[in-house]
Parts: sequence; C-alpha cells; structure tokens
Amino acid sequence: MQNQLAYLIAIVNRQLEDELQDKLRPEGIPIEQFRILSALKDGNGLAMGDLAARVLVDSTTLTKIIDRMVTAMLVYRAPDPNDRRKVLVFLTAKGGALIGRLEGVVGEQEEKLVNRLQQGKAEELTRILQTLVRN
Repeated sequence: MQNQLAYLIAIVNRQLEDELQDKLRPEGIPIEQFRILSALKDGNGLAMGDLAARVLVDSTTLTKIIDRMVTAMLVYRAPDPNDRRKVLVFLTAKGGALIGRLEGVVGEQEEKLVNRLQQGKAEELTRILQTLVRN
C-alpha cells in the first residue's frame, strides 16, 4: 500500500492540511473557511453550488459554514442580479482583510514545499497533478 500512488497522494494531502490547519489555528479559521475566503477574494461573488464545488464541500455543509461566516461578518449573501432564484456569497471588508493576512501564511507553506521539491520539480508536479484533476 505504501507504494500506491493514490495512497501517497492522500498521505501528502493529509500532512499538508494538518500543517495548514496548525498555521490557521491562531486566527481561529478552519481550512474550509480559508478556502471559502480564497474563492471569494476576487469580489465577484459566487453562487452556493459553484462555491461548494470550488472549495470541495457538499452543499449542506457549506450552508452551515456560510451561516457561521455570516455571523462572524466575514461574508454576506445577496440575490443574484441575473437570476433572482440564486443567492451569491461575497466577502465583507473584514473577510477581505482576513484573507489578505492569511495568504501570507499559506504562501510560506507553498514556498517551503517548492523549496523541498526544487523549482523545476515543483512545476512538473503541478502539471502532473493538473492532468489528474477532472474538469
């Protein structure tokens, strides 16, 4: 099992997520909330279904997370101007400031990872993993 590619990818993923969670803990932000903030940082807002797919969380769980983030004033919901049946989620100013701070923390993790792999290998691994991602 130690040589199975899927198993190795899962182990690396778990290690990276554990490391990231440790770095986010002082801000009191779970990884899922960090991913949501990151997905919303462009300011355009996202429908719940699109956001769920982007942050790798099922819709029911996402609704609960967004409810907590609304209470914490990190995001807000607004009707989609193009489709009144849809609700979009946007960053608040507080959420934008928080993701600005947190991106530095994540950048450090990315930099360490690239250094461990060396730049050329990191780029190659990125390309390989992108080919495995289903679109």
